[in-house]
Amino acid sequence: MAKISTTKVKPGGDVELKEKVVAVNRVVKTTKGGRTFSFSALVVVGNDGGVVGQGLGKAKEVQEAITKGIEDAKKNLVKVPIMHGTIPHDQLAKAGAAKVLIKPAAHGTGVIAGGSMRAVLESAGITDVLAKSLGSANPHNVVKATIKALTLLREPVQVSKERNIKLSKVFQG
Repeated sequence: MAKISTTKVKPGGDVELKEKVVAVNRVVKTTKGGRTFSFSALVVVGNDGGVVGQGLGKAKEVQEAITKGIEDAKKNLVKVPIMHGTIPHDQLAKAGAAKVLIKPAAHGTGVIAGGSMRAVLESAGITDVLAKSLGSANPHNVVKATIKALTLLREPVQVSKERNIKLSKVFQG
């Protein structure tokens, strides 16, 4: 079994992170005194250079929930290997009932992905990729599965070191 390593990234002062709100839901809590309404916001942050994270914020107001989601996302940043604007290889990942398939694409293809997957891939700085969401379309699980797929990606240098072969042999298949 391959060892999975997730690289956590600490946000520095010089890193400019861009936020994207993926979903905002109104949540209702029924109490003895009636219904209490609040909001939950799913947010994705990234620096367009291989760093991406997701967070969830809950509050009485929408803007406050988004702010909390951004703060949570900054605590959950991961590094993504990007080669020439795309990913190094195909990857399949699952979170809950959501399955995600991402494939590298030729230069100029663009980000071909739906909704919440698109937000994650664009925030990571990937410009050319083919992506398919299989199974559940729940935004929370789709975002989690996409980030999981991105963390499972390995760079060719890393593969050559693990297999003890030259870098040119990695590309021969």
